[in-house]
Amino acid sequence: MPFVEGYLNTQSAAPGEMIELFASSNAGNCSLRIVREGAPKRIVHEKSNLSIGEHPVPAKSWVKGTGYPACWRFTIPNDWPTGVYRVELRAAGARRAPDLTQVSREVAEHDILLVIRATDPAKQNQILLQLATNTYAAYNPWGGHSLYAYHSLNKEQATAVSLLRPGHGYHSDSLFTHWERPFIHFCQREGIALDYATNYDLHTWHEGFDDYRLIVSVGHDEYWSASMRDHMESFVANGGNAAFFSGNTVCWQVRFEDEGRRMVCFKETYQDDPHFKAGKNRTVTTLWSNPVVGRPENELLGVGFRMGGYHRSHGVHMEGSGAFTVRRPDHWVFEGTRLKAGDMFGGPSTIVGYECDGCYFTERDGLPFPTGEDGTPKDFTILAQGDTHWTDVERALLPEGLVPTTGRATLGLHSPNGAVFTTGTTDWAHGLADDPAVQQITRNVLRRQGAL
Repeated sequence: MPFVEGYLNTQSAAPGEMIELFASSNAGNCSLRIVREGAPKRIVHEKSNLSIGEHPVPAKSWVKGTGYPACWRFTIPNDWPTGVYRVELRAAGARRAPDLTQVSREVAEHDILLVIRATDPAKQNQILLQLATNTYAAYNPWGGHSLYAYHSLNKEQATAVSLLRPGHGYHSDSLFTHWERPFIHFCQREGIALDYATNYDLHTWHEGFDDYRLIVSVGHDEYWSASMRDHMESFVANGGNAAFFSGNTVCWQVRFEDEGRRMVCFKETYQDDPHFKAGKNRTVTTLWSNPVVGRPENELLGVGFRMGGYHRSHGVHMEGSGAFTVRRPDHWVFEGTRLKAGDMFGGPSTIVGYECDGCYFTERDGLPFPTGEDGTPKDFTILAQGDTHWTDVERALLPEGLVPTTGRATLGLHSPNGAVFTTGTTDWAHGLADDPAVQQITRNVLRRQGAL
């Protein structure tokens, strides 16, 4: 039975830069095709008879990498537009029946995600979509381990993972296809042009990024480095806007090593982190909301996972509606939706779903206001809410008193200088196909914050 798998030397590249493919296959000659993601997708390059050798998987490859030799090099053409590209590897082989009377042809497939950045950031497009590539890496168990015990060998989660190994973006449990791709298709239908980048590009902050009007996060943007956060907060403080169509966002702090090839996150075992032992608490790789770090994500987003939780996922609150309830219908975010106070929207698409963020709040005159005790800015405006719950197991893993039993997925915004908008849910993009309210709110945010 044929197999093929591989990865590139980088998660993103600009036109004129060279990429390298590292792969393994037992089929000898394979085919390669590069497709620009979109609606419709577009084939931009094809190569047949690509020679790929079969290579053993070395020990600790989940953190050290594979050591595969480069089997293909390619310079990104200057006319390739910014976007998300899928490198498709295909290997064919024959399978013969035990009685030798029949032979069937089988094909193995493996896809690799590549982001092409704009040659001149913000020159043509004012909105930057940065993909949650750190989350892809965290959930990727290739080689035997991920940052999670449930799909690691012997239930032993890693404290560091290689970003350059098979499985990036299209395999495992947190994928580009679940969230960012529906968002991209919506923007294309709406004629809203985007530039593209990765989490690591936000970490390194390329020249020209300061010139964007809006930086966008979509889906499950869970893992952020200190530099990513520093850069985003500086961007907003200087008048840039941020829109988080995402949930469980900026939850865990990570560090990069080996020039971005490896990502470190000790998570619940943060006491073993060398930075904790050295007293470098600001960069300890645990929850941003952990008092050791003392930098809750609420300070940036207005919301956090502590007052969020799960909705119709992880076996929690499975009877929930999946909808938001409108609290302040007169806000510009709701323009054109015809929604009124108390109306619910997004339920059929379960937009309040999987993992959600919220904030501590109090009710005054029938309206919710943040208390600020969790780091949420006092000027954060709560626009809509949805019920969420935590699991008893996960509550037990966190510092005592940090997490209540129930929470509220919270849609809202605040304006430290530029405006920061959040939906407070991973699954917002699931409503972009056919929910009019979700579509209109997204239009309002992108057009107003992106100055379109």
